[in-house]
Amino acid sequence: MTRDAGKDGDDMPHIPVLIGAILAAVAPVSGVWADGTFGAGGYSRAVLEAGAETVIGIDRDPLAFELAADWADDYGDRLKLVAGTFSDLDEHVASVGHPQVDGVMLDLGVSSMQLDLAERGFSFMRDGPLDMRMGQSGPSAEDLVNDAPEEALADILYHYGEERASRRIARAITRERAVRRISSTLQLSEIITNNLPRAKPNQSHPATRSFQAIRIAVNDEYGQLAEGLMAAERALRPGGQLAVVTFHSVEDRIAKRFLQDRASSGGGGSRYAPQEAAREPGFVLTPRRAIAPDAEEIARNPRARSAKLRVARRTDAPAAPPSIDPMGLPKLSEIL
Repeated sequence: MTRDAGKDGDDMPHIPVLIGAILAAVAPVSGVWADGTFGAGGYSRAVLEAGAETVIGIDRDPLAFELAADWADDYGDRLKLVAGTFSDLDEHVASVGHPQVDGVMLDLGVSSMQLDLAERGFSFMRDGPLDMRMGQSGPSAEDLVNDAPEEALADILYHYGEERASRRIARAITRERAVRRISSTLQLSEIITNNLPRAKPNQSHPATRSFQAIRIAVNDEYGQLAEGLMAAERALRPGGQLAVVTFHSVEDRIAKRFLQDRASSGGGGSRYAPQEAAREPGFVLTPRRAIAPDAEEIARNPRARSAKLRVARRTDAPAAPPSIDPMGLPKLSEIL
């Protein structure tokens, strides 16, 4: 799904999803904040306008900072931009003189500015090279689709995109690539669409789940999310607040399990982690449940309909030792 979508007047070209809910949940906004997914800058600008002294914007996509050049100077030293991934958020904020911060925002998913550029290869609706790399480096979606074993492709489609026809689609991709290399977005979209039932009215495009899954695999989004959540815990000072916006069920489950684990005092154990010694909770959930967009926001921005916001406040307990086990990341049968 997309983030930073919609229109909001001349000076704010993108509407950050659930930004009103974030500002209400963390009010009053003050101090130093880290925006781990800077994108089009909508969240950073909103938090600066709400009272933050400084925002550190982090993004691995060079395009994000190119697009911010027209307005970033308006905030002077209050906005600091750092190229990198939010999996190293604690290191990035320290690199610009802030060992700890008062708030962290993570807005997950692909930005609409990336979808709008056919040459980035994210969209199944626009013809372009099969790329999907947020950081514009490393193996591309074309490499994955043409080189990964069929079983691994099926696993990616099923676990990352929750695509029930994953094996059928993976077989079709394997057949097609044996004839000719799959190199464009519309070529891949057509293969997927031809192997699924026709979409009913108001249903999403048949290629939606598969494109999502491939994008997540190419960018290691689940691994990045797990590392980013732990980095946020290390970066937040006592009383600091974490706001995470997710756009589909798997990434929301990862965020939910992380926060539930870090807000507990240990003991119990689960299917993902053994019983552990009692510990002081690192977060307090505020609120305990996810916040969904209201009808007014969905009407203004239909892309927000699947979004969920989770907010938590950091305690003064030490950050827990790094471990992705409690988050239950999807496991693939074959390493790519």
